[in-house]
Order: sequence, then structure tokens, then C-alpha cells
Amino acid sequence: MKPRDLPHLAAPVLQFARWALQFASRVLQFGRRALRVAGRVGRHRWTRRAGVAAKVGLVSVVGAMIGVMLFAQADINVGPFGAEMSVTPSVDGGTEVNIPPLGSLHLDTHRGPLHLKVALGSLDQSRTEALIDNPSAISSAGDRAVDEVVVGVSRLGLRTLGVAVLSALIFAALIFRSVRRTAAAGVTALVVTAGSFGVAAATLRPDAISEPRYEGLLVNAPAVVGDARRIADNYGRYAEQLQAILGNVSRVYSTISALPVYEPAGNTTRLLHVSDLHLNPASFGLIRTVVETFEIDAVIDTGDIVDWGSSAEVGYVASIPSVQVPYIYVRGNHDSVAIQAAVDAQRNAVVLDDGLTTVDGLTIAGIGDPQFTPDKSETNAAGDESGPELLAAAGVRLAGTIRESGKKVDIALVHDPGMAQPLSGVVPLVLSGHRHQREVSLLPAPQALSTSALPSPASSSRSASLRPADGQPLMTTRLMIEGSTGGAGLRGLEGEDPTPLSLSVLYFDENNELKAYDDIQLGGTGQSNVEMQRNVVGVGDEEIPVPTPSASR
Repeated sequence: MKPRDLPHLAAPVLQFARWALQFASRVLQFGRRALRVAGRVGRHRWTRRAGVAAKVGLVSVVGAMIGVMLFAQADINVGPFGAEMSVTPSVDGGTEVNIPPLGSLHLDTHRGPLHLKVALGSLDQSRTEALIDNPSAISSAGDRAVDEVVVGVSRLGLRTLGVAVLSALIFAALIFRSVRRTAAAGVTALVVTAGSFGVAAATLRPDAISEPRYEGLLVNAPAVVGDARRIADNYGRYAEQLQAILGNVSRVYSTISALPVYEPAGNTTRLLHVSDLHLNPASFGLIRTVVETFEIDAVIDTGDIVDWGSSAEVGYVASIPSVQVPYIYVRGNHDSVAIQAAVDAQRNAVVLDDGLTTVDGLTIAGIGDPQFTPDKSETNAAGDESGPELLAAAGVRLAGTIRESGKKVDIALVHDPGMAQPLSGVVPLVLSGHRHQREVSLLPAPQALSTSALPSPASSSRSASLRPADGQPLMTTRLMIEGSTGGAGLRGLEGEDPTPLSLSVLYFDENNELKAYDDIQLGGTGQSNVEMQRNVVGVGDEEIPVPTPSASR
């Protein structure tokens, strides 16, 4: 660059510098104006009042919460028990009933910012002896228990309201030292607390007592939750359910040497649904415990009993006779035909592969998974094909077998949920597994499917036969997908948290109708927590679209 070129370059630089200085000056002027406006707004009386109101509201709510958490408690007598009821702030609401040492029941009784907790404490000796000597006293105790609980909740509500207002007044007085602001804090606490109770009352679900979630020891679950048949028939009557739970817990507490477990109705049939054991050595021990505790009539296994389908895994199925009840099995995509043959060789096993069987009056149909994905060294009758079409074709085949049998089939068994849709309207209940996650849904009616969704032209005529002449579905079909009773085997340890062990107890009445089911879940390998959720058919059901065929696991 030559010296004579410098003046030409300096001119644009100087012009840009002048523009930058002008822009900075305007920004500073705008900032000064904004500060003046903010100062005037801050000095405005309504701004100051809004700030004071926010402070009063915050102090009121904090004071009320502290008082409720510390002092919102009431002691009541429920039947033979002394119980402590308390209210705590919460996001989800609900009710928790602690029954030491058996565990706890969690009920979705209401929504809102208040959580009710009931802790059953000591037994009154005289009242307990009266129940033992006079069994009819349990019924009268249950009748009185409804009134006792209502009185206790009312008394707790008034106590909570008073404690919240008083705590807010004290807290505000210490902070503001102003009578006016303290009084405003008390009124705010009164409105907020009363509104919280109003939300709880508006969202009250009395029938939630028929669907408790149990947490505690597995062997105590049936005694605490109660008889599924009785709960299923009477779920709408709150007083009778409270009486049933009171009676069950009273009997448990009054017996020391032998805790009473399930006393089912004589016409109740109970099936245990397991799936995806995946060679877990703990699975059969768990199955035996549930079979004995819940007095199971038969076990249903919807496949993937092993991991690779290899001949080396054949010995695992030798534990099937130890459950000592019929063991009904369909092949999964991890189970080879060699594994299926090994299961079929067990004395109490029934293998269904496009066939039917009957257990305690229940007619059950099933078909094996047409896919075999893990170990290709083993023979696979279905070949190496895979995909949704293959799964749907297997479902169509089973539906045709059911219709041709001329029998009323109560349950259909498949492994992959992708095989379930052709069974819609053919059977009332389809059990499956494969996904390692518990799901319950209603299958879409057959007429909701277009002919283009059929698996193949060759099977279209058979699929069309699944519709009645008037085009309406034969029945509503429920699909129940079980989690993994083996915790997904070694795969269950791949994630941060082990996959839980899942299995379900199904209760059928004398008409072979599903009345209720208990979902049991144990913490994965290395964990020991247990949860049991009671579900009554007809309570809170909603239709959910059928799952699409899932990826191999």
C-alpha cells in the first residue's frame, strides 16, 4: 500500500466512527428515559399496592403450609383401631392408608393440593376381643366405620382450616408488624385453604376404594386388598368397600400365628398371566409364591420363556412342574420349536399352537409367534420371514380356528400384540407380552379396518368372515399386554434402572367374565420393592388405539 492511498481509506473509517457515536448517544438517551418511566411507575400507588399484596399472599401461603405440615392432625377410632389422620400439601392429592406392618394402600380419591394420610395405630383390646368373639360385630363395626371416618375427616378439615389461618396470622405478624397486613394474610389463608378443600370435594371419587394400589409384602396383598369378586360386584358402594377392608384388616391383626390370606368366592377362577421370563432364575420362585398366595387355578405364559431358543436352554423349562397347576404356553419370538417341544414334555404344561384347551370352564385358544429372531442356528418352522404381515396372518389364522371350532372362546393367547387385531370381536380378551411393559387397551372394532390393511389377498376372505352380517362387532375385545416376569433377562440390566418383574392375577366369575385383575410389580434384579394395583373391570376404562407391531426384543 502506498502512502498516497491512506487518506482515501481513512474517510470511510471516520464516517463509521461518527455513526457509531450517534447510535450510542441515542441508546443512552433511551436508557435515561426508560429509567425515568420506571421510577414514576415504581412510585405509583397501585404498583406499591400490588407489591404489598404479593408479599402478603406469599407470607400467608407459606405460613399456612408450615402450620398444616406441623399441626394438621387428628386422632380417631375406626372400628377396633386407633388411627391418626393428617393432611399435607400435595400436587396430586389422593389418600394413603398405612397398615403397619403389612404395608400401605394408595387410593386416587381426589385431586387438588391436599393429600390425606391415615395411619392405623394400636388396637383397642376390648373392641378387638368383641370382634373375635362375635363375627357379626365386624359388619356392625364396618357400618359404624363410615360415620366414624366422615366425622374424623370433618374434624380434621376444621382443624386444618383453623391451623392454617392461625399460622398465617402469626407468621405475618412477625414479618409485617402491621395489624392491617396481618389481617389480610389471615383472610388469604382462609380463602386458599377453603378453596383447596373445595377442589378436593369437587373431584371426590368414592369408587376409588375399589381400586387400591398396595405397597408392602407380596404374601399380605390378598388379605389387605380384599376379595376381588366381592369388590368387582360392589365397587359403587363406598360403605360396603370400607366395611370389607376393615373386616380384612381386623382379621389380619387379630391372628398372630397364621395370617389369613385370600378367601375367594367359590365360583371365582383365578389365572396368573406371566410373559417374557427370558431365562431369569428368579422367575419360577416368584411364580410359585404368587400361585400359593393367591390360590391360582392355572398359569398362562405368553412366550419368550428363554433368551436364545438354543438347546442349552432346554433345562430351564424343567421348573414348570414345580408350580403344581396347569401351565398354558404359547411360543414367543425368542423360543425355538425345540424349546416349545421341551415345554410340551412337562407333565402339567399345555402348548397351544393354533389350538384350544379348557381350564376350570374357561376355553382358551392360542398360537405361537411366527417369528424366531434370536438364534438362527435352531430350526424355525416359520422360516426367516418377519414383519407386520406375518404377525397379522398368524392372528387371522387363530381367529379362523376359533370360529371353526364352534365354541365360545373366552381368552386368546398370542405373544406379539401385532397378532391381536384380527381377534377383535372374536374373543372378549386377548393376552400377549413381548414389549416388557404393562398395557391394557380396547381393540378397535373390525369394521374400523380398511380392506387394504388385511395381511394378504389369500387371507382376505377369512378376515371378512370375522364381521357379522350387519357390520357390527361381535363383542368388545380387551388387549392385555404383560410386562416381563423375568425383568427382561440380562437386557433388564442394560439401562440405568433394572426392568421390574411384572405379572398379573386375573379374576373370572361363574359366567367366565373378567371381573378384576391385580397388576403385581417387583423391583428389578437387585431391588426388593413390591407394588400391587387392584383394577376393577368397568371402573375407569377407556378405549385406546391398538398398538402397532413392535420391534423384536
